[in-house]
Amino acid sequence: MEDFSGPTILLFCFIAMEFFAWLMHRFVMHGFLWTLHRDHHNKTSGFFERNDLFLILFAAPALLTGLAGWYAELPELLWACAGLSLYGTVYFWLHDIVIHRRLFRGAAPGNRYLRALRLAHHAHHRHLGRDNGECFGMLLVPWKYYRDAGSKSTPPSSRTGAINN
Repeated sequence: MEDFSGPTILLFCFIAMEFFAWLMHRFVMHGFLWTLHRDHHNKTSGFFERNDLFLILFAAPALLTGLAGWYAELPELLWACAGLSLYGTVYFWLHDIVIHRRLFRGAAPGNRYLRALRLAHHAHHRHLGRDNGECFGMLLVPWKYYRDAGSKSTPPSSRTGAINN
């Protein structure tokens, strides 16, 4: 791996994770592990959701990559671990804090990208079942949501508040 610098590996892993997250969300979370993800679409009382178990499931590969890199003295794996971990951190911040406001209930985002992201995720949550979903990714937002997010006064549509939990 002498051809790749550490930051290149980090960036590659970060970008690859968006596609991996889309696949996992579409085919695993809305597939055979829907029983864990269902409560995220159909909010129940309480702060924690069964869906939160995915945090552990998705953190494990980054942790194992980092440990392997540390013990085998392979810096490339440490850079890969950094890319996976950075994506997980950004995902958590965007999904749980900005979109769902699980930790802070402040004002809606003023940035057009963040508004478009929130609208796309809200469109995803309009589907209460595991089928017929849309917008399974996190960072890449379909262009139509940028148009809808054009004005700061554009609120997400008002479905039972699932997006605000």
